[in-house]
Amino acid sequence: MKRPFIQVAKLTALAIAGAVAFSSQATTDVTVNELASGLDHPWGMTFLPAGDLLITERSGQIRRYNFATGLSAPLAGVPTVATDGQGGLLDIVVDPDFATNQQVYFCYSRPGDDGSSSSVARATLASNALTSVKDIFIADSVVDNGFHFGCRLSFDAAENLYVAMGDRYKYMDEAQNTDNHFGKIVRITRNGEPLPDNPFIDGDAPEVFSYGHRNIQGLTVHPQTGELWAMEHGPKGGDEVNLINAGNNYGWPKITYGIDYDGDIISDKTAQEGMEQPVLYWDPSIAPSGMAFYDGNVFKDWQGDLLVGALKFRHLRRISFNEAGEAVTQTEYLRDRAERIRDVEVGPNGMIYVLTDEGNGKLLQLLPASK
Repeated sequence: MKRPFIQVAKLTALAIAGAVAFSSQATTDVTVNELASGLDHPWGMTFLPAGDLLITERSGQIRRYNFATGLSAPLAGVPTVATDGQGGLLDIVVDPDFATNQQVYFCYSRPGDDGSSSSVARATLASNALTSVKDIFIADSVVDNGFHFGCRLSFDAAENLYVAMGDRYKYMDEAQNTDNHFGKIVRITRNGEPLPDNPFIDGDAPEVFSYGHRNIQGLTVHPQTGELWAMEHGPKGGDEVNLINAGNNYGWPKITYGIDYDGDIISDKTAQEGMEQPVLYWDPSIAPSGMAFYDGNVFKDWQGDLLVGALKFRHLRRISFNEAGEAVTQTEYLRDRAERIRDVEVGPNGMIYVLTDEGNGKLLQLLPASK
């Protein structure tokens, strides 16, 4: 896929000058199966090779979902998490060699004497418990507020682990400093070590891969191209989809398409030399969360489309690209359910799975309406 031109999504769905116009529409043209309910603000999920799902609950639990027996009790062995504000037990992924080592990785807000920080732990999964739990990476962004943890995870084909770190809100200016973990994507080995070819390997934060981020809530490696894509919350306006490359500066807070929640101007610039432009941004904000490129065989016409959850506007959004890699269509699903969509995954069976973020959170399965 070629690098798309920057696109802006308004409620009227008009593109900015120089970009291809795209349309936005709502539809109910999917069948929705409710597989599980009663989840406490589920946040992340990942498929095991045998087909089961692991699901995190922000309050500090991991559940296992089996398609025959349903949702398990919380797994034992999960460490204590800091659940103030937006913190808690967040994303989860399986080791590329899970079939032989049974290991999983999860990102959580780690409590400490001076506040909380984002931490990545590795553990071995038994049937109903985690064992050998070890923190392999602890961000240096230890602060006493409960905002902007980031904490999305994704492995690439070389088995490197990418971890999204939020700017922790009050520390937004640190997102421009490559010597810390505020507002960064880091790239580490499965043991938590920085890769020797990381762009800032000689600095004080050698794990840093890209910088200038606000609060990344979606992170995925494109299944065909191997490109790393990220999606982050802007302030009031300016939610972004970005194509991530090593060493690049994505601008926050020096450039932004949003304003502060109280109406104050964060920056009067939307572009600056040496800073990347987003592939796509939304104004007003949809509060995107969770992202996946569709590569299954159930939705025949969706190949290569980007699936995005929306917390604020309460729908699942599908973004289609033309052959030039430009976003041309955005279609909304599940609006009639009026539920906050926290995460989305494409299953090994080609069906789509969605988590709703609420006290009675649900696991939903989507398939074409004709089936």
